[in-house]
Amino acid sequence: MIEAVDKDIAEAMGVSNACYEEISAILGHLPSVEDLSTLMAMWDGNGRQQGLLTWLRGIPHATEFNDYLYDGQREEADSFKEPRIKECHTIAHNLYGRKQGSAFSLPTSHPFMTTGESLFMVGNVSSQFLNSDYARRYLHLVSNPVDMGNAEETCNYIQMILDALYDNGTIHTIDEISQGGLFAALLSGGLPNGYGFDILCAREIRLDAFLFGEEPGRFIVSLSEKDDDYFLLKMDEARVNCCFLGRTTNGRILIDGYDFGSINTFAIPVH
Repeated sequence: MIEAVDKDIAEAMGVSNACYEEISAILGHLPSVEDLSTLMAMWDGNGRQQGLLTWLRGIPHATEFNDYLYDGQREEADSFKEPRIKECHTIAHNLYGRKQGSAFSLPTSHPFMTTGESLFMVGNVSSQFLNSDYARRYLHLVSNPVDMGNAEETCNYIQMILDALYDNGTIHTIDEISQGGLFAALLSGGLPNGYGFDILCAREIRLDAFLFGEEPGRFIVSLSEKDDDYFLLKMDEARVNCCFLGRTTNGRILIDGYDFGSINTFAIPVH
């Protein structure tokens, strides 16, 4: 049985009483040393521009104004207000919730194989929605003027690097982020074998763009924790950006600590 730690031990680890209570609320139980260490490491990697408590409470992620959304009409900003994590939960179920009698596409040919595997997003963190289902249905965008430049060349280069790491056994799965964005790619990897995912989102961009944006040239990979350092070394040598997302689970989907439910309540619809 994993032993919970008290507030004094947490404070010695750099976690204030207020943060300790917030972490307990997120987890639904008193945290262990491992729980606190994991959250602190994720904060160190994703949220250092904010205080720990602010980061835990999931304030709006965006720090940059997405000019292309507004087309010069900033007075319409409320129409494009960034959703919070609870709203994204509802959006995800509206877009990908399993509906009886609906047709669903086949998931990826490289599904997640076990729980506790590291999940990384390889490529630039996207702030672009493009012509995604989310953009059309929720932001009412019919076109996106963002120039993707050499996206295909970048995508091919990253694919080449990842294929080499797959062939030598460093990474176990590769899935390109395309239609449906990051959320759909994670669903695609988890659905065949019923594995969920527990991730934290990048704080420097809009939460909805991070989850549902469809900018090309990005991939989801899974690998054993023991291979994390070697993988990151190879990404650095190849000058490819990547960020740690979290880990695979035994079927639950958690994003920023919010429970989205079982992965079996979702599906990838046929378009």
